Amino acid sequence: MDRTDLLLWLAIQEDIGHGDVTTEAVIDPGVVGQAFVFGRESFVLSGSRPFHKVFNLIDPGVEVTSLFRDGERIEANSHAFRLQGRIQSLLKGERTALNLVQRLSGIATLTRRMVDAMAGASCRLLDTRKTTPLWRALEKEAVRHGGGANHRFGLYDGVLIKDNHIAAVGGVREAVQRARQGVSHTLKVEVEVEMLQDLEAAIEAGADVILLDNFSPEDMKAAVALTAGRCLLEASGGVTLDRIRAIAETGVDFVSCGALTHSARAIDISMEFATE
Repeated sequence: MDRTDLLLWLAIQEDIGHGDVTTEAVIDPGVVGQAFVFGRESFVLSGSRPFHKVFNLIDPGVEVTSLFRDGERIEANSHAFRLQGRIQSLLKGERTALNLVQRLSGIATLTRRMVDAMAGASCRLLDTRKTTPLWRALEKEAVRHGGGANHRFGLYDGVLIKDNHIAAVGGVREAVQRARQGVSHTLKVEVEVEMLQDLEAAIEAGADVILLDNFSPEDMKAAVALTAGRCLLEASGGVTLDRIRAIAETGVDFVSCGALTHSARAIDISMEFATE
């Protein structure tokens, strides 16, 4: 069982516990039926794989059919999934499976809205590590389904020197130089700066990417001009749907947004049984 399967199994156990007392009391074990899952609003789908897996873990006899692919937009009231199997099994998996696809589709939908707002600008939208504990792989996959790109997955796969690192060693230049000397040449070194005055020091020290933290659009434009292509620039801090177009048009290479995963609203998605 891989990490995601274990997460799903624990989520199922959290909900079912020692048994679904309502379903087991009301529904006979052998009764089968068909159900459909749909959104009460339009959304970008994400979470199909874990949705299928929840029912597979509960009852391998449940047949789940995806009617759309992850990353596709689904209009309100259009069926996203069709399920066939024992009604007890469908009801036991309903809440956990819906929680997953609602959350992940919310992330994909917000990401798509931001990507659309940036259309035509020569920069990419990135996520951050501000994810739900243990859900990172799923939430970052949802960002990709929405058209965004992933920043580093953890502390292990990229150097990002933040304000506390800089404060601990006494300056941007010293922090970048230490990172350059201390990690493999295959890892890019990114450093956060909060003022234009630190930009040149970061470039001269050998930073590959500079994160402009909470810069105004005017200061971002100034940073682009000062950098003159010597390294990549990432804008971060205060990124909202209303502001992202103006940020993207400053000429930065990337815009990173923690709200994609920490503030996306879950989509209103329901499951209903087919009636004859």
